[in-house]
Amino acid sequence: MEGKDAKFFSRGKIADLKKELQDADHKDKKYAKRKTVLKKIVANITMGNDMSPLFRDMVACMPIQVLEIKKMVYLYLISYGRTKPEEIQFAVVNFLTVSYESPPRIAETSDNLTQDCNDRNPLIRALAIRTMAYIPVPSVVMALIDPLRHCLRDGDPYVRKTAAICVAKLYVFDPKLVDREGFITMLRDLLADPNPTVVANAVAALMEISERSDDISLKLNLSVANKLIAALGECSEWGQIYILDSLLSFVPQVSLDAEGICERILPRLQHANSGVVLTTMKILMYMMNYINDEEVNERFCKKLGAPLVTLLASGPEIQYVTLRNILLIIQRRPSVLKNDVKVFFCKYNDPIYVKLAKLEIMYRLSRDDNYRAVLTELHEYASEVDVDFVRKAVRTIGRLAVKVSAASNACMNVLVNLLESKISYVTQEVAVVIKDILRRYPNQYESVIAVLCQNIDDLTESEAKAAMVWIIGQYADRIDNSVELMDDLSFSFLEDPVEVQLAFLTAVVKLFLRKPETAKDLVSKTLKMATEEVDNPDLRDRGFMYWRLLSVNAGAAKDIVLADKPAISTEADRMDRGALDQLLLYTGTLGSIYHKAPETFIRYTKPKWMADSPALNDISRQALMAVMDESLPAPLPEGSIPPPPPPRQLSPEPQPNATLTARDAERMRSPLDEMGRPDADDEPRDQGEEQEEEQEEEAEEARDALSNKRYGEAGDDPYANLGDAFS
Repeated sequence: MEGKDAKFFSRGKIADLKKELQDADHKDKKYAKRKTVLKKIVANITMGNDMSPLFRDMVACMPIQVLEIKKMVYLYLISYGRTKPEEIQFAVVNFLTVSYESPPRIAETSDNLTQDCNDRNPLIRALAIRTMAYIPVPSVVMALIDPLRHCLRDGDPYVRKTAAICVAKLYVFDPKLVDREGFITMLRDLLADPNPTVVANAVAALMEISERSDDISLKLNLSVANKLIAALGECSEWGQIYILDSLLSFVPQVSLDAEGICERILPRLQHANSGVVLTTMKILMYMMNYINDEEVNERFCKKLGAPLVTLLASGPEIQYVTLRNILLIIQRRPSVLKNDVKVFFCKYNDPIYVKLAKLEIMYRLSRDDNYRAVLTELHEYASEVDVDFVRKAVRTIGRLAVKVSAASNACMNVLVNLLESKISYVTQEVAVVIKDILRRYPNQYESVIAVLCQNIDDLTESEAKAAMVWIIGQYADRIDNSVELMDDLSFSFLEDPVEVQLAFLTAVVKLFLRKPETAKDLVSKTLKMATEEVDNPDLRDRGFMYWRLLSVNAGAAKDIVLADKPAISTEADRMDRGALDQLLLYTGTLGSIYHKAPETFIRYTKPKWMADSPALNDISRQALMAVMDESLPAPLPEGSIPPPPPPRQLSPEPQPNATLTARDAERMRSPLDEMGRPDADDEPRDQGEEQEEEQEEEAEEARDALSNKRYGEAGDDPYANLGDAFS
């Protein structure tokens, strides 16, 4: 409706609207009164008011040969047709020209819809067929078959393109009917239609049917693909998206086929519509998997940079979609935008979601030759007022130090500078990233630990506190007051989150192994709290493990707990190659924004995979095979016979008694009983079991003897010989 029609958006009463429709039958020049009433009804439908009692009165308006009135009546039928399956018969009668008993007013509307499907005006014919397709009621569906078949061969392209979409709508309601009536074959014939818009809608309908069907899939050969590409220039922007998207159904058999497709769709990168540009990039990224010449691939990659930069000049919503897709593209093709990192520097008026997306891309594009500009920009961001943005900037500085070795010194200087600001949330993030830097570069930046220890009271968040606890435990021998620091932290052990408790428990054991004399009481107190006063099973089990490990063989505990840790790297930041190739098939869709395959969050969605062919390059094939192997059950060995199915249980098996007897209760032991107590089993055993147990005991004694020879024997006090063992 136009702006002047805003006055119609007021709640109307059914009785008043019905009376106005009846009064409009008299002296209504050019149907002005009827148009006014219909606009009020449509406005009430838009506002959510129930107008279904007016169904028969609206059907009575169908004979009026005024396009504006027909549009409003059809909109009403679409809104209430499926909820009025009995009364929709009056409209269906008009389609079929069959006389049914009905009130006189309704009887006068006979033949209306049939007349609409055969009207001389193609707009009315298209509206009639579309309205019927949007009412999934059996009587309407059966009445739709013959008009739809006629409209698919209509002389007007507007009617044909509408009928093509109606086939897809009809397939949703009754797939077998569409297949039985030959509508799929008629859609396939429309791919050769001389009108590009009809071709685009036929492609869209076939793709929709292919998505919903288990046994129908769209497959294009080179000839059809080229014909579809030839129609791109005369299609609307959405028609171009449909045609480009359908090219995923074309599997090149030789590299030259893929190169030819890429060359022909390259001009679409200059389109003003962002959807066309992103869909074109999706097809280019897909086709490059079937091109074995890396020089050709690099040439196509260079063509992708400028359109992506142009999209970043659009509104913030389009920017965000583009940034999320760029993040996937540069992981798969790092040469794209490798020299354009400054394009992603944040602007003061960027929304926070755009800024956060840009930070991630800045990190991905950082290298030895551009890290200084990136670090300077990140340092500026760390002084912004937006807390989330500042946190992400500080976190990115730490990731930059881990990724680029040459930038580690400069990044550490910036982080120390940020610590001096004494801003709480900045200090929290700095503690987290310094832990990662110390793991990446061991024995290089221990001097910053003293500065961190001075700010330990400001660390209140669980992740930051756990990071600080890890640092103290890992470098306990280089921190003079490490025992005092850990002892102060132990007072809040029971109130801390599980993440901090787990880190503290491990750190205390490390501290004890490095300083056994001074940390003996602290480790005993911590293990006692972890095993007796904590409900979390993971924490309690870890406490029992450490306690028994220290009790049985403290020297072995040192070898296990204080073993050299592998240096962390940025490999974990990279997405799996197979998953990345799959996500790039959803470029420009929700899957590329969420970075998840649509079948994981949209029901009944068929997954997409690259198809194998002789042209598929080796790296892409290996990634494809790896992903497919993960999704399939392990194959049986060659020559083996599959196991038979289990026999059907005709009667339920007798279930064992689940009641806990007194004897069962006596046999159950607490994990505390495992600490230094011999196992006991009152059940009688046969001679073979006793011999096996004796052999196990002899092997255990041999291992203990070897261990005691290395670390020394422990007396009643499990920590008695720790000092000798570590001296």
